[in-house]
Amino acid sequence: MLVGIALTFVGKMKQRGSVSGKANAATVADDGFTLLELLVVIAILGLLVGLVAPVALRQLGGARVSIAQQSIERLGSILEIYKLDVGGFPTTEQGLQALIIRPTAAQRWNGPYVKGDAVPLDAWGRPYIYRSPSQRPGRDYDLCSKGDSGDTGNSSPELICNAS
Repeated sequence: MLVGIALTFVGKMKQRGSVSGKANAATVADDGFTLLELLVVIAILGLLVGLVAPVALRQLGGARVSIAQQSIERLGSILEIYKLDVGGFPTTEQGLQALIIRPTAAQRWNGPYVKGDAVPLDAWGRPYIYRSPSQRPGRDYDLCSKGDSGDTGNSSPELICNAS
């Protein structure tokens, strides 16, 4: 469709010049585009934006989910190092703050385990949900992001959680 419009545009441009390539007095007055041609181009651009924008926004949402999953895996690795040093995972009450500030009961704490003075946030700028021991079978702890919706329900299908 766009190729056809482009060919029509090129053909119209060729028609505006004379055979010898010099413009004559009749074609000088016809150098602009008609309102209909401009409206067609604007409509085509509007359709392209309407078709491309939702796809681009979907890709952005998928990228945030991927970033959240990778961040959870990275924090999981940090929690494993914490466990090796201290002998166990931080409790739910200590939370991820135990990676930054030494808990009073931790004798062999060798932190801080993450950079900065604050606990990392998920891809949407919200705090992670951390529970130890885990409420899911076969796991030592739960480390989850509330996802795009930010739903606080523990069984929300939007939760993005650690695999181990």
